[in-house]
Amino acid sequence: MSGRLFLVPNLLGIVPPEAVLPQRTLDVARALEHWVVETPKAARAFLKTIGVARPIAELSIVELAKTRDPPTAAFDALRAGREIGVLSDAGCPGVADPGARLVAAAHDAGVRVVPLVGPSAVLLALMASGMDGQRFAFHGYLPVHADARAEALRTLEQRSRAETRTQLFIETPYRNAAMLRTLTTVLRGATRVCVAADLTLDSETIECRTAAQWRAHDPARFDKRPAMFLLQAS
Repeated sequence: MSGRLFLVPNLLGIVPPEAVLPQRTLDVARALEHWVVETPKAARAFLKTIGVARPIAELSIVELAKTRDPPTAAFDALRAGREIGVLSDAGCPGVADPGARLVAAAHDAGVRVVPLVGPSAVLLALMASGMDGQRFAFHGYLPVHADARAEALRTLEQRSRAETRTQLFIETPYRNAAMLRTLTTVLRGATRVCVAADLTLDSETIECRTAAQWRAHDPARFDKRPAMFLLQAS
């Protein structure tokens, strides 16, 4: 196959694209006419924001199905020598989104995969946390049910202590306060917890303290804000 698969990072919120995306990423994204995306609505919003070369209605935008099979249209385009962009709803494609399946299929088919530079909530939060960046693990979403969530947090704390490894995870924004309350309840007081909310936005908030210290702070102010949670046990 002669086409290339470009992995295009999306914005993490409403922010001028030039503030977080380098010129090469913008140039490539603006020129692409074929896309495979997590959600078409979010993709169109991104393309409108960056100002693509052609009218959005004329672009090929294929939703990445929730099955394991890659979109046939994407590989037909690659075989024809066309370039394709992969876009997540936020942040870097292939990280905590279904784009990884398409990338794996591209490698199997001998397609050249080109990752572009842009914001990654996982790396930005880890950089700003002061926690171990040599050994870390990202777990995506934890269980929703309160008891299962508490047990998952205890397990992550045990792993962090045993492996000297920073543990990262996310939560649906409207449950952030509930997550933070659970963190302060079930974790040992000396375990460090970081909350990184609204990364790259004007409202960005990054706060790190022990679980015991968090108990004196109101968790409600993190509700409905995209956030990354990190913990490191001593």
